[in-house]
Amino acid sequence: MEQEFEGRIAIVTGAASGIGYTVAHHFASRGARVVGVDLSESVGALMAELPGTGHHGIARDLTAPEAAGEVVAEAVRVAGTPHILVNSAGIALLDPAIDVPAARWQATINVNLSASFYMAQAAGRVMVEAGYGRIVNLASQAAVIGLDQHAAYCASKAGIVGLTHVLSLEWAPKGVTVNAVSPTVVETPLGKKAWAGEKGEKAKRDIPVGRFAQPEEVASLIAYLSSDVAAMITGTNVLIDGGFTTV
Repeated sequence: MEQEFEGRIAIVTGAASGIGYTVAHHFASRGARVVGVDLSESVGALMAELPGTGHHGIARDLTAPEAAGEVVAEAVRVAGTPHILVNSAGIALLDPAIDVPAARWQATINVNLSASFYMAQAAGRVMVEAGYGRIVNLASQAAVIGLDQHAAYCASKAGIVGLTHVLSLEWAPKGVTVNAVSPTVVETPLGKKAWAGEKGEKAKRDIPVGRFAQPEEVASLIAYLSSDVAAMITGTNVLIDGGFTTV
């Protein structure tokens, strides 16, 4: 396998499961040294099992404003100045808009939007100083369309896209690109469980290509945006939704 990320250091949040783990594995398989961050204590063992050597896991709650700076400082200490940040950590707490409890609204915003900003800010500081960086934020098709019972989720992901626009504008002159990726339903273990049965089959019929996205497809897109050949791409929100949002 081509080692296109040889010598690169990538921080990946949400790295213990789902898209985040697939992204971490994708980078490691291509030569990157990965620092995985997750709320789960299992992240250390999972990172140690990735292809290659020198990977590192950090178990932290990124909703604490000071956590991001501490995580990036630890990444610099154990691996060096990061070249890549992928903000993949997220939650989906679904309620009818009229019934959304304040605690579930705030939790969604804290994890999906605020934690991503804190990590981008902390990593952006060292990347700007180094004159190079690639930041990819996980948004969602829910950032650009409305979905039933997704008020908090849609708001948080739309915020990610707006944040991506601002950071890309401010940091482009410093060699740091910032982009967002917006998948449809992704067939992670959690995605398969949440969209099992007729609910999932109906959702697939509503997607022009007739299926959900695979985790590796999302990881491959993130890797492209994190590569040197994507240096001219910044401030974009790339949809990977099989045409769903064009219907």
